[in-house]
Amino acid sequence: MLEKRVIVCLDVKDGRTTKGIRFKDNVDVGDPVAMAKSYYEQGVDELVFYDITASAERRAIRIDTVRRVAENVFIPFSVGGGISTVEEMREVLLAGAEKVSVNSAAVRRPDIIAGGAALYGSQCIVLGMDVARDPGKPSRYEVVIDGGRTRTGLDCLEWARRAESLGAGEIVLNSIDADGTRDGYELTVTGLISHSVGIPVVASGGAGKPEHLVSVFKDAGADAALIASMVHYGEWTVGGIKDHLIRSGIPVRAT
Repeated sequence: MLEKRVIVCLDVKDGRTTKGIRFKDNVDVGDPVAMAKSYYEQGVDELVFYDITASAERRAIRIDTVRRVAENVFIPFSVGGGISTVEEMREVLLAGAEKVSVNSAAVRRPDIIAGGAALYGSQCIVLGMDVARDPGKPSRYEVVIDGGRTRTGLDCLEWARRAESLGAGEIVLNSIDADGTRDGYELTVTGLISHSVGIPVVASGGAGKPEHLVSVFKDAGADAALIASMVHYGEWTVGGIKDHLIRSGIPVRAT
């Protein structure tokens, strides 16, 4: 088994890290620059930074905050939120990101995936995909955009496969139903996508304890797991989570 990655997610609104439940009732949990530096020092494998209101507000990402985070970490750093052109991708990469995540804009203009991959390589292009349960869809999950505000009618499996064919190098799959609940990842949809595409899949939404990461790696085949609440509120450290994973037989990079 290849090494699994532990990734901390920073949801940023108005320059501050926030956390909510199912994309609602977000509360301030700290300064993203200081938090990013702390998680880097704890040994996290990667960081993800989302400007969570940029798409809904139809504005550009807050590039100054991206740049300040990048100056304090020396690990892969993925950035998303409001990125709608390949020129904006370039700006984010020049600010210090290694990967660019597209979500709402990719649904509206799928060619942004192909354009970004052609210019910067598939390894730079991440498809962010927020999904919600929908029994009427073939996969039983629908793609939702604009920070959970807009239903698209897209079947999540169909969209994941299309994004891969367009050149996406990774998928961050976030379950809106599980997001922020700390009850565990949505294993069904994660397993479905993980076993249906040939690119890495990052599980997101619902982590509350290390056992949840063990399950999503062993039972759903995720390549990486996004965490937020369990470290933001000080209940766990990155090192403590990795120690538990190692004891459970999950290969990870030691802190």
